[in-house]
Amino acid sequence: MKKILFLFLFSLSYLGFAQGSPDYGGGLKVSINEDGSKYFRIISWAQMQATYSDDVPETSSKLNFNLRRARILMYSQINKNFLILAHFGLNSLNANNMSAVGKTDASQLFFHDIWAQYSVGKKHAVGGGLHYWNGISRLNNQSTLNIMTLDNNRQSWSTLGLTDQFARHMGVYAKGSFDKLQYRVSINDALTNGLDSRDPSTALNTTIYGGRKIVGSRDAGKVYSGYFEYGFKDAESNFLPFKVGSYLGTKKIFNVGAGFFMHPKGSVSFDGTTITSHDVNIFAVDAFYDAPVGTNGSAITAYATYQSNDYGKNYLFSAYGTGSMMYAHLGYVLARDKTKTRFQPYLSYASNSYDAVNDDRKVLGVGTNAYMSGHNSKLTLEYKNEKFGSSDIGTFTLQAMIYL
Repeated sequence: MKKILFLFLFSLSYLGFAQGSPDYGGGLKVSINEDGSKYFRIISWAQMQATYSDDVPETSSKLNFNLRRARILMYSQINKNFLILAHFGLNSLNANNMSAVGKTDASQLFFHDIWAQYSVGKKHAVGGGLHYWNGISRLNNQSTLNIMTLDNNRQSWSTLGLTDQFARHMGVYAKGSFDKLQYRVSINDALTNGLDSRDPSTALNTTIYGGRKIVGSRDAGKVYSGYFEYGFKDAESNFLPFKVGSYLGTKKIFNVGAGFFMHPKGSVSFDGTTITSHDVNIFAVDAFYDAPVGTNGSAITAYATYQSNDYGKNYLFSAYGTGSMMYAHLGYVLARDKTKTRFQPYLSYASNSYDAVNDDRKVLGVGTNAYMSGHNSKLTLEYKNEKFGSSDIGTFTLQAMIYL
């Protein structure tokens, strides 16, 4: 009985998924032997959003609905020496990208993760597949189950769709810890058909992220990443790659981290005569603090990061650009009985500079979470204002989320 209880608590501490919920317990975990050491676990979640914005064409509705995420994740262990994980779902399904019979790209389920892992001693492991053991920063490894703000800071997913499939690379990784220092490093193949599909021959003197496709996989095919963090307080789990956004006072965490991403000859430009390759180098430092305040249920969550982005000379495409980024957020759980709905007002702010233009992208978020059962059942209301050049867009979003 003691062994079963230990394995149960051990699995919860590994996951870090039951933050602040008094009802969640062990979740959907199925033991396949008597002592629970062989098992599989299923996690599912959905995030439904209603958005309101004045910045729409005159003939368009100001109120719209979308299914931000619908996911199923399953992992299993037959013994402690190896693990397999599969994670699939869809994102941002709305009236404009749905189809009558569910056959458009937006309607299709796809694998976000599928990887196998082998233990190397008690604190280290290696694995491979389509994985989320990313470098750069905590937010580039963010879980979508327990984000404190409405969503992740978009610019922190710094390679999404450029070199990877929805923030997942195909490759191999190693992860583990040395006392209070945790690490994750990986070597991966870069995506051939990325979001930046511009043609250098028709965009003279413009840097384009297409090194693998244009230069070839021999010279521009591999990317290298890593993230290292030191924990001064309670230890965080690194059983799975997904970083917790807010513990709601269930832990006392103070971590500092640093990470990198490198893609030799990842981007290219064409001057009318010669194609020139550019190395892509991204580096970041960050700090995360999350702790209870007093004994009445209050808690604070704070995060800050600085990131240097070099995608090649004067690169600018969608959310990505050569320059720098500063981002921070702060949230506070108000004192209340943990068995009742708890509220967490928060602020977030991002400033992104780009070498290619004089204007900075500035994003302000103001919102609050209502936790009905920790992160397992919550409502989030947020106002976000984004300014970039002549664009000044304000959006209200209400999101309902449940995960099991």
